[in-house]
Amino acid sequence: MSTRVNLGKAAPELYQAVAGLEKLATKAIASAGLAEGFAHLLRLRASQLNQCAYCVRMHTRDALANGESSDRISVLPAWRESAYFDAKECAALELMEAITLIADGQVQDSTYELAAASLSSEEIAAVEWLAVVINAWNRIAISSRYPVAP
Repeated sequence: MSTRVNLGKAAPELYQAVAGLEKLATKAIASAGLAEGFAHLLRLRASQLNQCAYCVRMHTRDALANGESSDRISVLPAWRESAYFDAKECAALELMEAITLIADGQVQDSTYELAAASLSSEEIAAVEWLAVVINAWNRIAISSRYPVAP
C-alpha cells in the first residue's frame, strides 16, 4: 500500500473547518433530541456504505460507549429486516442512506415523505447535516488511507 497525502496535515485549516461542521452537526442532533448513541449508528451506517474502515471502527466503539447495544450494531446493515429500530429511527436511517448514496438516484420524494411523516423539520435537518459531515469525513479518511490495524 502506498503512502498517501494526509489531508488533515496537508491542509489543517480545511480539516478544522470540517471539524467545526462536525461540532455544529452534533449540536443540531442534540438540539433535535436525537440520542447520541443513535447518532453514532447513523454515522456508522454511512461509513459502512462508504466502506470506510477507519470510521466503521471508530463509530462502532463510540456507539457502544454511548449506550448502544451490540445487537443493534450487529443488525445495522440489515436494519430493515429487524425489529430493533422504531419508526423514527428507520426514517432517519433511510434518509442517511439516501444522502450517502445520492449518486444512485438522488433523495427520492418517497424517502423524504417517509422522513417527514416520522421526523420533525429540526430532526430532518439534523440528520441531513450529519449525513453531509460523515460523508465528508469518510472521504477524508478513505482518500488519505487512515490506517486501520488491530
